[in-house]
Amino acid sequence: MAEDLYKVLGVAKGASEEEIKKAHRKLVRKYHPDRNPDDPKAEEKFKEIQGAYDVLSDPEKRKQYDSGGGMFGGFGGAGGPGGAGPFGPGGAGAGGFDVSDIFSNLFGRGGGGPRAQPQQVRGRDLETEVALSFDQAVNGAQVQVTVPKAERCPTCHGSGAKPGTSPVTCPRCEGRGIDAQSQGFFSISQPCPQCGGQGQVIEDPCPTCGGSGLTQQTKRYKVNIPAGVKNGARIRLAGKGEAGQRGGPPGDLFVVTRVAASPVFKRLDGGNLEVTVPITVAEALRGATIEVPTLEGTKKIKVKPGTKHGSIQRLKGEGAPKARGRGRGDIRYRLEIDMPAKLTPEQEEAAEKLAEAFNGHDPRAGLLKRAAS
Repeated sequence: MAEDLYKVLGVAKGASEEEIKKAHRKLVRKYHPDRNPDDPKAEEKFKEIQGAYDVLSDPEKRKQYDSGGGMFGGFGGAGGPGGAGPFGPGGAGAGGFDVSDIFSNLFGRGGGGPRAQPQQVRGRDLETEVALSFDQAVNGAQVQVTVPKAERCPTCHGSGAKPGTSPVTCPRCEGRGIDAQSQGFFSISQPCPQCGGQGQVIEDPCPTCGGSGLTQQTKRYKVNIPAGVKNGARIRLAGKGEAGQRGGPPGDLFVVTRVAASPVFKRLDGGNLEVTVPITVAEALRGATIEVPTLEGTKKIKVKPGTKHGSIQRLKGEGAPKARGRGRGDIRYRLEIDMPAKLTPEQEEAAEKLAEAFNGHDPRAGLLKRAAS
């Protein structure tokens, strides 16, 4: 019967401790239930492997098993067929309790299972602001930002260990990352307090970073500002955030735009702009051709005779670029009649003549009639 446990792990009876560990790691990766959710037999096989490894990885238990006596005299192949030992037939006690369940819940680490891989930690995302003029935001630009951040230590290249040395296997958990304490047939596990669950410790820390693998550095990046960007937009620079720890990926850098207001143009939705244009009373009455500002210089528009205060004239395609390259918006010109605060004698005379010309026209007659009805 002593041969059964060795057959479960696929090793010879005289196998070394390292051979047993290697075989166990290979089988755990192959038969763990999480990797075989559709195979109902995988869990039983996994328990079998864990039970066998629990015995053969412990020198005292292995010695008793090989001699065919003691508490493992009737174990019968770690849950396989055999005599009734203290755990009952096949390793189960009187209440049907299967001790291999304990090791299954611990993923084998309580019994000296596979070594933990150093946990990778993604670097933090960072955010910075960039000040843009109105012209830069509308036309696009390339600007430079300076960002202080944690980067891989140039001395140890992120390992945290002094050059010429490397992190070593944690002596407490033997690289498993789990600290397990047996209490009778039970095992209580927790992350190893010495290595923090990493399975490795740094005996000789890097003098530059103190073992963290990171140092504070200042980086400069060129940022391409797309044409038409708005105030408060977030531009993502992938992988330009803080460096990750233990080989983890870097975070991202987000550049937030702060666009200065224009003294002429007011931004609307969809790349549209608006400009307030003053016109004279005469231009509003008779109509006129006037010059107005554009992003590229100036153009002329026509003011229709009888134009009212607040009327809108539009130049299509002269606005800011739209999002995702969908052309340009329009410029809307809001025409406002400019009324002088004080009239000159000539203007007063002209106003008198104008009043005489409009004598008999009461623009409020309709309003008063509606109000009285």
